[in-house]
Amino acid sequence: MNFEKIAKEVLEIEANELLNADVRGINKAVDIAYNTKGKVIITGVGKSGLIGSKIAATLASTGTPSFFIHPTEALHGDLGMIGKDDSVIAISYSGESEELIKILPHIKRFDVPLIAMTGDRNSTLARYADVVLNIHVNKEACPLNVAPTSSTTLTLAMGDALAVCLMKKRNFTKEDFASFHPGGSLGKRLFIKVKDLMKKDFPVADENDNLKEAIIKMSEGKLGHVLFIKNGKVKALLSDGDLRRAMMSENFDLNKKAIEFATKNPKTINENVLASDALKYMEDNKIQLLPVVDDEGNVVGVLHIHHLVEAGIK
Repeated sequence: MNFEKIAKEVLEIEANELLNADVRGINKAVDIAYNTKGKVIITGVGKSGLIGSKIAATLASTGTPSFFIHPTEALHGDLGMIGKDDSVIAISYSGESEELIKILPHIKRFDVPLIAMTGDRNSTLARYADVVLNIHVNKEACPLNVAPTSSTTLTLAMGDALAVCLMKKRNFTKEDFASFHPGGSLGKRLFIKVKDLMKKDFPVADENDNLKEAIIKMSEGKLGHVLFIKNGKVKALLSDGDLRRAMMSENFDLNKKAIEFATKNPKTINENVLASDALKYMEDNKIQLLPVVDDEGNVVGVLHIHHLVEAGIK
């Protein structure tokens, strides 16, 4: 049996159903969701409920406050979670799911706008709805044409279409998305600054310290670097690379002043620079550690490239 062929057929069947989907009603559905002052509440049973949970999550993460409630739980108290400023998206392919149908009169009693996602425009759910998003499919990918496959894919895609339309209507930006996903890679790139990751406790050597004394301070600091600071400003920086180069020098002497072998006026970075920009700067200049300065140029910390990597900055 050629399972690659079967898999390809499944994908083609579902893709065709998506391409032939009926999107009439999407304009009104967008208006209802956009003008909802409260939350857009999703409800559904079984696989429709599972898809509904994902749609609610997508809406919530793209600027439309939303959550999912199960119809059975709604009948036993969760209806109280629906307020007069909310709207409801009810999902049922047949439009006749018993648990869902039971709560529809109560939803309409609250005079809450109802968006139906159903495959039958003549169903009970459709008759209760203010607008119907048609999720009818001609063929399920299931060989028995029974298990929800194409229909659940279309339902999910219709939810995505609604979410994207709302994003467009709200002029939802990358910055808006990042604010809802501060722990994601985009959120980290757009919001985390150098000052959020810098190490405020760092090794400092005196300009009169010899190499031996500076090496001890460098080892205690565990950063592979030691700073020389004067009047709050970084004067020089001794790295382990500087130290290796010093050891190759003919005039190497542990009793010599360490600052003689240090990098003078090293590159620094402002504490308010985005961490993602700092990473690029460090990679471009092949720098492992940067002194961090405030707007007056005073040293307030150090940023090691490992700090960025550990924080998941990319």
